[in-house]
Amino acid sequence: MIQLDEIDHAFLRALSRDATQTAGALGRALGLSQPAAWRRIRRLQEAGIITGRKLDLDAGKLGFGVTVFLGIKLATKGRVSLEDFERAVSAIPEVQTVEHILGMYDYRLRVTARDIADFERVLRRRVMTLPGVGSVDANVLLSEERRPGPLG
Repeated sequence: MIQLDEIDHAFLRALSRDATQTAGALGRALGLSQPAAWRRIRRLQEAGIITGRKLDLDAGKLGFGVTVFLGIKLATKGRVSLEDFERAVSAIPEVQTVEHILGMYDYRLRVTARDIADFERVLRRRVMTLPGVGSVDANVLLSEERRPGPLG
């Protein structure tokens, strides 16, 4: 693990706000040359601290007006059933995230759908037929506020 200094933390905060910034723009904002900024970014990438850049899409503007969080409790447990479930659920395009969690449920899914009828179709035809599914709990997202993470 590499040691991070204040400039590294400033880079991470700036990139977490806008990952499209160039090394030159970041360098100017933080008082470094473009090559020095690029070397810092590359060092953070090589250390595995920066693992990629993400594109955020507006699901509503793309016609997906409903987001539902599903709590999935598997009926059977064991290494094979977890792997089978993860492989199958990852193949469903409406499932945006799959989180293996500890607590009341085994998995938490974020599912997008065009409307409630479309969600019901996804639930009945795709989610409920997954290997090992025991019980499912659904929570419909009403609104979402973006909160800054631990870096800013």
